[in-house]
Amino acid sequence: MKPRLLVVSPRFLFPLDQGGRIRTANTLRNMKGGAFHITLVSPAPLGASRWDADIATICDAFHAWPEPKVSQLGRVAGLLGKLPMSVATDVSAAGRRVVADALAQKPDAVLVDFPHAAVLMPAKLPPSIIFTHNVEAEIFERQVELTRPPMRWVWQHEAGKMRRFERDVLRSFGTVIAVSQRDAQALQSQYGIPQAHPVQTGVDVDYYGWIPADTVAPPPPDGGVLVFTGAMDSRSNIEGIQFLLNEVWPQIIAVRPKARALIVGRNPPANLQAQAASKGYDWIFSGYVDDVRPWVAKAHAYGIPLRVGSGTRLKVFEAMAMGAPMVSTGLGVEGLPVQDGEHYLRADDATSFAQAVLTLFADAPRRQALSAAARALVEAHFSWPAVTRAFEDICLRAMGPGQAISKSQVRRAGS
Repeated sequence: MKPRLLVVSPRFLFPLDQGGRIRTANTLRNMKGGAFHITLVSPAPLGASRWDADIATICDAFHAWPEPKVSQLGRVAGLLGKLPMSVATDVSAAGRRVVADALAQKPDAVLVDFPHAAVLMPAKLPPSIIFTHNVEAEIFERQVELTRPPMRWVWQHEAGKMRRFERDVLRSFGTVIAVSQRDAQALQSQYGIPQAHPVQTGVDVDYYGWIPADTVAPPPPDGGVLVFTGAMDSRSNIEGIQFLLNEVWPQIIAVRPKARALIVGRNPPANLQAQAASKGYDWIFSGYVDDVRPWVAKAHAYGIPLRVGSGTRLKVFEAMAMGAPMVSTGLGVEGLPVQDGEHYLRADDATSFAQAVLTLFADAPRRQALSAAARALVEAHFSWPAVTRAFEDICLRAMGPGQAISKSQVRRAGS
């Protein structure tokens, strides 16, 4: 018999339109049929049955509770409580009952996805692993740096609550998995965790096939296409696009007045679209798309103008797999083993970001060199099967020497 792994997520994992969902779903998809029998529990929205076929690809059993509806009043109430607001909205009595029922089946190990899911868990657990996709407190602390009062004070208050919550939650788990060596070291130093295991983000190198930069139609002398992909209801993405719009783009169109920007992602704020239109910029906000690849394929430069956030960003590896020549802030590629000038161009202020984009618009050999090096890196080291093997090994070891069996024994038992 295979050991049984219970996975508790505070988010329904479909559609795959957010980094955390993509990372967790692909990890589980590549684990299914391997060492563990996987039971997944999570909230589910109305109409979730349309995702039944997708759910079946990532777990052997699935149990859910109704996805909580969070009102604006509930968010305000969360600001006044002890829990961080983003955590308080995950509290669910129905969720706790479903988790308790799943734990009553005595799984061999429990994998908790995101620290937020801790509010659904009882105090005592079997061998337990927590998969944290960010250093959560850093997201709030970096927002403080870019916000003026009075909202700055709100972010400071939330940052303090998140730091205390995150510290206490991570210390309570026997095994912590982080998404990069940088995050693992930060969690250990900031929270006194004995060890956090880094597992890099993966990418589907077959789905995101390489499009050599020299096969993309070259830009006209007064133009060029910049592409950004990411959920546009994410605070960090909104702030990054505001930076691009207000500080970077005027410098780009001063040199190339017909430059275009394709902002690809769900729920773009109306005020951002209105700002771009009022300035006469040739910007397209796509809204939700089923497939980002046709959009990325148009890029003479792929931009990541992020200044807020934590963890690692799947968009980076997806763009690199496709060979899109990339410009990013240091934070945008934080925690990823990429080299400035080899795999991307680093730009941390408006002037350097604009200049890097203009460099890629003008320099075809530079675009091709970045494209080839980026594709080679992800193809060699960051396919999902390779990443998932490391993740699965950590989960097996977390069961402890008294319970763990070798992977070869597990696979023989499941064959």
